[in-house]
Amino acid sequence: MRYSGFKVIKEALTGHRGWTPAWRDPAPQAEYDVIIIGGGGHGLATAYYLAKEFGGTRIAVLEKGWIGGGNVGRNTTIIRSNYLLDGNEPFYEFSLKLWEGLEQDFNYNAMVSQRGILNLIHTDAQRDAFTRRGNGMILNGADAELLSVEQIRKRYPFLNFNDARFPIKGGLAQHRGGTVRHDAVAWGYARGADQRGVDIIQNCEVTGFRIENGVCKGVETSRGFIAAKKVGCAVAGSSGRLMAKAGMRLPIESHVLQAFVSEGLKPVLPGVITFGAGHFYCSQSDKGGLVFGGDIDGYNSYAQRGNLPVVEDVAEGGMALFPGLGRVRLLRMWGGIMDMSMDGSPIIDRTHIEGLYFNGGWCYGGFKATPASGWCFAHLLATDAPHPVATAYRFDRFEKGRMIDEKGMGAQPNLH
Repeated sequence: MRYSGFKVIKEALTGHRGWTPAWRDPAPQAEYDVIIIGGGGHGLATAYYLAKEFGGTRIAVLEKGWIGGGNVGRNTTIIRSNYLLDGNEPFYEFSLKLWEGLEQDFNYNAMVSQRGILNLIHTDAQRDAFTRRGNGMILNGADAELLSVEQIRKRYPFLNFNDARFPIKGGLAQHRGGTVRHDAVAWGYARGADQRGVDIIQNCEVTGFRIENGVCKGVETSRGFIAAKKVGCAVAGSSGRLMAKAGMRLPIESHVLQAFVSEGLKPVLPGVITFGAGHFYCSQSDKGGLVFGGDIDGYNSYAQRGNLPVVEDVAEGGMALFPGLGRVRLLRMWGGIMDMSMDGSPIIDRTHIEGLYFNGGWCYGGFKATPASGWCFAHLLATDAPHPVATAYRFDRFEKGRMIDEKGMGAQPNLH
């Protein structure tokens, strides 16, 4: 079934009796060509592009819970490609271009809204840094514009421009950035993959790997052993625990990142804004809620909830930038598990075990990277070679000193 405006009208006139399930609920087969562990955005996108772009068949996605129950449904929905380093910017620009055509590509309304993102400038040194970043973006084919205080005041008159500690001195805008409905991304990729023959198997937890003579032969699961020629792992914050079952210790720590949404308001925030003097970012959903977040919790955790000191820190950052938030009621909050790499950049690479591949270490950048991550991981699984925009995302960069340290924070994951 293809979705369209005509289909919606027809179903409305006929009592909505013609809708079918978005994807099948198959039993696992005994063997597949490729198994992808993780039914989040990255795993589903990998399966979708592997089938669509690389002609893959006999593919399965294994998810220990339900589709959309992990980080893909636990984020602040922001997409952007405003990175500096050559190892990152081409990749995220590739991802943003995929976002721009995504809904037509997989025939699903993901509510892609390129409302723009603005990184605020509060110091002269920060202006220099953002000027450099903007130039790097333009050199890599992305869009970037430095905005004056007057331009920002016209668009966001409610910001605290005259704060003595954090005066707003300008901003770096990427007008093609914006937001996407996170749940719809998971559903759209799942539906698209299913239509191309991918088996999406929910409630199927991987409990181990069957490795013989250095070759991965398949996975042990809560529903029995499933053989595969290739196994790709894309489980975000659970990466460390999963890969430990294959005897691997990753250069990754797991931390909780909290997000928040306010009560519904009339339209007040036309784009995405970020606080340059603290870690606070905010947008307004189509239902009117202000969606915002800040820093990860500083300690390692696998819990999908955070702690009150981070709530206080995020609220303080929001109030310093946007004093009107003080009168808005918080509706709910949630947590996602971040797989924080040692340099703040991801890994898409083969492991030392033949037939076993890894995709992880996305830190804060996982959701915005979803399309490019899936495409590049599918490229690696299909060709055994990295995609041109993902050649820097290798395991061995840590031993060779080829870090992709966007923030210049060193090998301390909680600072990235």
